[in-house]
Amino acid sequence: MDTTIWGRIPLTQSLVQGFSAGDATRKFQDVGLDGLSSKYSGDEAKEIANKREQLQREQELRTTKHITLDEIGRRIAIGNFQELNVIVKGDVDGSIEALSDSLIKLSTEEIQVNIKHKAVGQISESDILLAAASNAIVIGFQVRPSLSARKLAEKEQIDIRLYSIIYDAIEEVKSAMEGMLTPEIKEDIIGTLEIIEAFKITKVGTIAGCMVREGKIKRNSKVRLIRDGIVIYSGELGSLKRFKDEAKEVVSGLECG
Repeated sequence: MDTTIWGRIPLTQSLVQGFSAGDATRKFQDVGLDGLSSKYSGDEAKEIANKREQLQREQELRTTKHITLDEIGRRIAIGNFQELNVIVKGDVDGSIEALSDSLIKLSTEEIQVNIKHKAVGQISESDILLAAASNAIVIGFQVRPSLSARKLAEKEQIDIRLYSIIYDAIEEVKSAMEGMLTPEIKEDIIGTLEIIEAFKITKVGTIAGCMVREGKIKRNSKVRLIRDGIVIYSGELGSLKRFKDEAKEVVSGLECG
């Protein structure tokens, strides 16, 4: 039992005078107890203490951060990690199965890798909610999270890892389990835009008429073309124009090509 003492103090008129109900806790603490009274030193006191400990544990669980690949090595070192839960999303069934099977094979006697969910398509809010409930990381292969899923993941502090090569995903998880994970390289998404219409122009090629939906787009930026959450092209922006004029950048709410 901790240092908290449980018992009862008779409420007398001398104690009541001179303080409000809000001061009651302070005043009674000033009176003090040297130990438990014989009447409440048995099962009742033990039950109260157990309830208090349970409340403390629940509070700790509410404030505990969800697992991340960066955190795995430290938890393994202190013997506080037995299983890694993973949610896998990908562009096609074949990639998902290959990635999931390879991740499961990383299991050791100390750590079990569990695939909590796997499916084709973009990373959605439901994936993030499942990750939060099962303390899992999310691995995406050739897919990206929706805007709402990304914001929810930031709020819930869910680790999302995105890859375009299966080998890279396997090696990073393996390195994390061995406590040798290299620093994560994070993408800085400066803007998103929607392709409204595509035009074919002779001797030029296909031009995309777009609307910037969020942030801004800069000339020579690295871009990804995503359809239904699946990456179908990655590269560098060839040119950026506002109507017929070259533009260095275009901000949210404006059209560009």
